[in-house]
Amino acid sequence: MERRTFIKVGSALSLATAFNPFEAFADDRPRVGLIGAGWYGKTDLFRLIQVAPVEVVALCDVDARMLADAAEKVAERQRSGATPQTYGDYRTMLSEHDLDIVLVATPDQWHALPMIEAVQAGADVYVQKPIGVDVVEGQAMLAAARKYNRVVQVGLQRRSTPHLIEAKRRIMDEGLLGEVAHVELCCYYHMRNTSNPPDSAPPDHLDWDMYTGPAPMRAYNEIVHPRGWRNFIEYSNGIVGDMCVHMLDMARWMLDLGWPARISSQGGILVQTGAKANTTDTQTATFDFGDVTMSWQHRTWGHPEDPDYPWAAFFYGDQGTLKASVHSYDYIPQGDGERIHGEVVYELDEYPVDKTEEDLERHVAPAIRRHMIDFLDAIDKRGRPVADIEEGHISTTSCILANISHALGRSLEWDSEAGRVVGDDEANQRLARSYRAPWVHPTPENV
Repeated sequence: MERRTFIKVGSALSLATAFNPFEAFADDRPRVGLIGAGWYGKTDLFRLIQVAPVEVVALCDVDARMLADAAEKVAERQRSGATPQTYGDYRTMLSEHDLDIVLVATPDQWHALPMIEAVQAGADVYVQKPIGVDVVEGQAMLAAARKYNRVVQVGLQRRSTPHLIEAKRRIMDEGLLGEVAHVELCCYYHMRNTSNPPDSAPPDHLDWDMYTGPAPMRAYNEIVHPRGWRNFIEYSNGIVGDMCVHMLDMARWMLDLGWPARISSQGGILVQTGAKANTTDTQTATFDFGDVTMSWQHRTWGHPEDPDYPWAAFFYGDQGTLKASVHSYDYIPQGDGERIHGEVVYELDEYPVDKTEEDLERHVAPAIRRHMIDFLDAIDKRGRPVADIEEGHISTTSCILANISHALGRSLEWDSEAGRVVGDDEANQRLARSYRAPWVHPTPENV
């Protein structure tokens, strides 16, 4: 009989170094500003406060009510007890404060400009994934990080997830899968809003023009804010940009892969046709890395193929299979052999506030803490973090190219050196979205 082995991953196993932010920054607390004080903005910021002696001096959000709530909570959390200054315009915040670290956790159309202006102001940046809504934004963000010699960590925290680090070390790096030639990526969460409320006037506490920013202007709808903007292509790249980017990036990291050479995608709104949302409810994508192919599938309806792994990556080797998700991993050998199972490690005893924090994804908190420690270690050493902006650019661009392929109805050959689609002018015209005036689209040349 096969013996099922359970591995408990301790905190120490997930850390690449013994770096201690409290020691490194004991005499000089980093001054922190947050742009985007909603759900994940607070989630990221509170994890940073947990692992480092930072001083949060400024918060920015276009929702005045959300901003005031965040300021109150930060004062309760940070060691000084000070209430950060609040702003409705990130440009004013950056101009009035000499910030060491800036966190960007806005809707996706607002990632590029604040990140670029923050590094221009001399800050190191933690920016949420996907890094932008079009390819040229990503190219400009990478160029800016390098030009101003700033550390930029992307919120692709699967690379810092303890049980996934264990799976990479124990399964992938030890060669237990043999030759891996195919990876299946999927998300079957019913996460797309299926309602169709009428458009309305925005609430008084929300600056809708600033919320929209460089994105196309559309009428306010209650679905959009808070947290519903992922349902609209104006502010996001749909579920491919939101969920595929995590699993694709995790698979690239585990297999040490760079750019895909060819991308294709099909799908559409096939089932939930009466919804206000304009992102796809069904979509497949294929990423061809040469010796390895990866396929993506999402459905916001129906059952997942594997109920234990509804959002996951399945690595297929000639010696075995690895299933990996945010909650667990399973190694199944080909034929007889020892199965290995690992699970997420919670840290509720070490961080009891995690038990009561509103809207916290408790299974993700340990990964974010390690992602922040890795970010701070890179700042201390002036090196590259595990999810450096270049890695975020590769994973984000790959997903954007999948959406371009879907829109055009054909596969795309990608020239990573040139940063262009080979022999397809129509596809290349879609690498940069038009910005709404007065906002100016960044390029690698104008940062």
